[in-house]
Amino acid sequence: MKKQVTLYTSILFIIVGIGLLMIYSASSVWAEFKTGNPYYYLLRQGLFVAVGSFVFVVASRIPYTFWFKHANKIFFACFILLILVLIPGIGIVRGGARSWIGIGDFSIQPAEFMKLGLIIFTSKFLTKNKGILKKNLYFYLYMLFVGIIFGLILLQPDFGSGLILVMSIVMLLFIGEFQLKNIAFGILVAGVGLTGMILIAPYRLERIISFMDPWRDPLGSGFQIIQSLYAISPASLFGYGLFNSKQKYFYLPEPGNDFIFAIIVEELGILGGILLILLFGTLIYIGYKLCKSTKDAFASYLVFGFTSLLMIQVFINIAVVIGLIPVTGVTLPFVSYGGSSLVISMFMMGIILNVMKTADKDLSFYY
Repeated sequence: MKKQVTLYTSILFIIVGIGLLMIYSASSVWAEFKTGNPYYYLLRQGLFVAVGSFVFVVASRIPYTFWFKHANKIFFACFILLILVLIPGIGIVRGGARSWIGIGDFSIQPAEFMKLGLIIFTSKFLTKNKGILKKNLYFYLYMLFVGIIFGLILLQPDFGSGLILVMSIVMLLFIGEFQLKNIAFGILVAGVGLTGMILIAPYRLERIISFMDPWRDPLGSGFQIIQSLYAISPASLFGYGLFNSKQKYFYLPEPGNDFIFAIIVEELGILGGILLILLFGTLIYIGYKLCKSTKDAFASYLVFGFTSLLMIQVFINIAVVIGLIPVTGVTLPFVSYGGSSLVISMFMMGIILNVMKTADKDLSFYY
């Protein structure tokens, strides 16, 4: 198990290191233009990495049973933040979305905290109420509860974070005891709901249309995906070389954020992109293997939830960048620029590491 802990930690920090390097490469031109300092985003991300590393170490040393005991309080605090961010004067608007709370440039994103809070809460719910989801009423009530949280996130609006959260919870419920007909009905209702949300929001419908034909509006809604494909398509096996991206010169908007994978492939080639995917894949594989081997149900649910969240977010981000799905505004974990996502993701990985250290023990008697 010690080797697995070392491997997991090493891979995680290799990915974080790649993120720092690529954030500098992708954002230096834009940073110098906006602030006069090409290292602006690198320095800020370095601070986020320091905070993330600290919470990773702290979380890895706190017995995971602590999160069972305090799951309700954690969820309630996250829920309050999710409401506060919607209040004018408290929530900060950026890019048309009221998704941040903070002062000046330093802020937190409540939707990221809710990912942590709801997975912990759902893991406790499934542990304490084994088999309860076999009853139709409880299943539908829980899905309604998740739908309310999704609705609050959608009001910001932050469709990408809400979608990732709901998909992660559905996967958690999937491994719990459930009626297959309920899952099928839930997917049907979700599909109808998503269709309705797309139809009533012109910008979402425009994203769907642009996804199908980005050249319909190449300077508007199709601009990002076209520039992303321009970065990836000619990159070849080895790319143009580190720091040699062309698309970061004001073609691809904010290349250090959601579309950083395009810059990675452009500079490091298809091999570089595949290597990063393999690193993520190894983290995900270790996580799923751990959730099968641990003796404690709560620990297993926690690891499964956090690992599923990572897998879904990586898949959606890369799928958007290479044009497989419409643009959703989802970051690449540990790699894209941003504080809340990095710190919360590192915190989750720290909890997984703690479970890993005690995987051969049953600590359920502590709660």
